[in-house]
Amino acid sequence: MTQRHTLSVSTPAKDAQPAPRIAHPLPWCGSLALVALLLSACASTPLPPWPGAPTAARSTTAESMPRVQRGIVVPAPLGQARDNVVVTPLQVGAPTPAAPESAAAAPYGPAVAARFAEPSTQYSTPGLAPERRGFTTNSELGQWLHNIANAAPRGPTQASVLQLGASQQGEPILGLLLTRAKGMDMASLEANGRSTVVLIGQQHGDEPAGSEALLVVARELAQGLLEPLLDRINVVVIPRANPDGATNGNRTTANGVDMNRDHLLLNTPEARALARVVRDYRPILVLDAHEFTVAGRYLQKFNAIQRYDALLQYTTTANYHEFLTKASQEWYHQPMLGALQSQGMSSEWYYTTSTQPDDKRISMGGVQPDTGRNVNGLKNAVSLLVETRGVGLGRLHIQRRVHTQVTTITSALRSTAERAADLEQVRSYVARDTASKACKGQVVIEAQATPMQRELTMLDPDTGADRTLKVDWNSSLALRPVKSRPRPCGYWLAAHATAAVERLQMLGVQVLRIAEPGALLADTYHETARETTERTDVRGTIAGGSSIIHTQVTPVRSAIDVQAGSFYVPLNQGLAHLAVAALEPDTQSSYFANRLIDELGSTARVMTVPSLVFEESDE
Repeated sequence: MTQRHTLSVSTPAKDAQPAPRIAHPLPWCGSLALVALLLSACASTPLPPWPGAPTAARSTTAESMPRVQRGIVVPAPLGQARDNVVVTPLQVGAPTPAAPESAAAAPYGPAVAARFAEPSTQYSTPGLAPERRGFTTNSELGQWLHNIANAAPRGPTQASVLQLGASQQGEPILGLLLTRAKGMDMASLEANGRSTVVLIGQQHGDEPAGSEALLVVARELAQGLLEPLLDRINVVVIPRANPDGATNGNRTTANGVDMNRDHLLLNTPEARALARVVRDYRPILVLDAHEFTVAGRYLQKFNAIQRYDALLQYTTTANYHEFLTKASQEWYHQPMLGALQSQGMSSEWYYTTSTQPDDKRISMGGVQPDTGRNVNGLKNAVSLLVETRGVGLGRLHIQRRVHTQVTTITSALRSTAERAADLEQVRSYVARDTASKACKGQVVIEAQATPMQRELTMLDPDTGADRTLKVDWNSSLALRPVKSRPRPCGYWLAAHATAAVERLQMLGVQVLRIAEPGALLADTYHETARETTERTDVRGTIAGGSSIIHTQVTPVRSAIDVQAGSFYVPLNQGLAHLAVAALEPDTQSSYFANRLIDELGSTARVMTVPSLVFEESDE
């Protein structure tokens, strides 16, 4: 059905957030003082007072929050079978023989291995059985989720398997929705007023610990120690986002693409499946579980082994709102550090190094708007990366690796449950503040990490002792804007730019179709230089990407005629910064650079509020 709207507005409505293509509106709750400030938000409005103690939840009864001891984030025996928990056993074939976890199979000696003792908690999934060599298969994963969903209801908790799409080789991409809403449909989830969390595992197929941990977490949310958290939140668990990579033991998808660099372009069906989930369920938190290389390049470059159990990072990209950064740091990162410490596990900021042997720089996670961590952050969510040691280890230390994941995931779930009301207030403020800035001030087009030096502790590969190195360190916590422009009111797209429109809508960005011819005052792009190059990240060339157009442009102001059937992307919407990331042509992540927009003349920056007739087609 097509709806027609006549828009003739002198200024962007400071409270306006055009009807987003998403499932349900932001819940509105919390202290009256904060709400009053949020209602008055405008372009340069100061941030509302930062809440100290968690705001009272919608239900204020003493029993509404699970009573847990502070610091004991994973109370044993989380993940193990218990007499009061009914779990339908999996019907599986003969297990593959186990590979002995010997020192000979490790990329280091027994002194290093001794630094990573097995946890007292032993987790149980198909892939963690002691006689197994391989991890949980895709069919076993599906059966596990269906068994949880089909189990007899225990109280108000409901679980439903979500068919999110299919991989390139036809494997189902599955999720599990867990809620205490009266129904599993979007209307029921909206009515229950609870924030939603999305947990994602195994975007990289050779990183299995996150997937195994999420199977544990799914069961505990449905039938175990984590179930009381559903009084405050809904949870969508996606244990394996890249089924083909898991089957093949590869980092990439079946066509060789690193899907965790595809969350803005959405070229792979796997990334599209995740985009639809985030668009439809609008989570307040997205957590992405990965594993990192333990020896490999670090042994080659520094003659050292990675020391830490977990490497952590939140969204670090241009235009991520400072209030969401503050929430990520204070309400998630700090409690997560304490949770890991309470379990005797070590952590550091996420970092990596390039694949070039002579490049000894250490970099935090990238600042480009292409990873799940950064793109989901620009959807006004807290977006966390959790990496545990694992790549290159096979099954070595697998129980400790899963325990690390379960500890961090549980900490994040508890933080969301405790802060749900505050988080929704923050998100509402951020969306309104972002929308109100259309046509005003500057917007950052591109930013870079800040180079510095710092000390980093690794392990001696022979003795297992700590070894402190002074390294060149690129910090993503301190971004340096390298390119800014006046913020437009929106972007015009030519009628044939349907590939770009489709992807923007899949991200949740509102796109309007122009119904009648008209004129716009716009900045068109005058190209001053061009070259063909490769997309890169802090590791090097991005896997599976085609060559890109690296252009240099100068905006030129002029009046342009626009035809019916072309498109307008307004920036007075909460997801405006996703549109900026996609549509400014002179960055490596842009739709023009990656040929989703065919020529510079197919887009323009609209510099005054348009007086046009629009129609919006439902997807």
